[in-house]
Amino acid sequence: MGLLVFLIVVGIIVLMASIRIVTEYERGVIFRLGRLIGAKGPGLFFLIPIVDKMVKVSLRTVNFDVQPQEVITKDNVPVKVNAVIYFRIMDPCKSVVEVEDFRFATLQIAQTTLRGVVGEVELDELLSQREKLNEKLQTIVDEQTDPWGIKVSVVEIKEIEIPDTMKRAMARQAEVERERRAKIINAQGEYQAAEIIGKYPQAIQLRYLQTLSDIATEQNSTIVFPLPINLLEALDKGLSSREKESKKKT
Repeated sequence: MGLLVFLIVVGIIVLMASIRIVTEYERGVIFRLGRLIGAKGPGLFFLIPIVDKMVKVSLRTVNFDVQPQEVITKDNVPVKVNAVIYFRIMDPCKSVVEVEDFRFATLQIAQTTLRGVVGEVELDELLSQREKLNEKLQTIVDEQTDPWGIKVSVVEIKEIEIPDTMKRAMARQAEVERERRAKIINAQGEYQAAEIIGKYPQAIQLRYLQTLSDIATEQNSTIVFPLPINLLEALDKGLSSREKESKKKT
């Protein structure tokens, strides 16, 4: 009786040890006496105790941050760049057999690739063509991790940190560029105005009014406003004729 109970207990323990349950997003990579059998799941299946060994692998998309990397760009500007990477396992067996730690290995590949790609471009390209660099990073990392059964879907540059001196220089450059554009637009406007005045001489009066408005905004107490000589002569003749008429009446 005691032996029967012992056998039943041992049988239950063996049965529990041989049962494995793998969820929908997991696969179980099975090794039998050290040899790769394959991947099983999802669902319930049985293993041979002591003989079989199972390694669970998640098939969900994994993401992690690539720590800031200090890089010198092609035009010798020191920058700090970090990124984020998204990948998932496509072949569970390769992710276990071909590499010891696929997460750590993928991270190392992403870091070295980020430094290499950023070091090959100038700062202006790094700031303005980030999408192009992201595609290049994704392609390189995906090719290098493909033998491990890993698919890299996204590599995105998150932040680019540049020295303060370079920030001030870029701000000054942007200010100078805005001033240049404003001067060009103003010159084009003056040229067009001159063409219109050349076609329609009477438009010079509108130019006088605009000049008067501009001077008035400067809060000057004295305003010198040019008038055509012909207009002054006409006014003088008008005043002279009025004086003559008044003398005749008297």
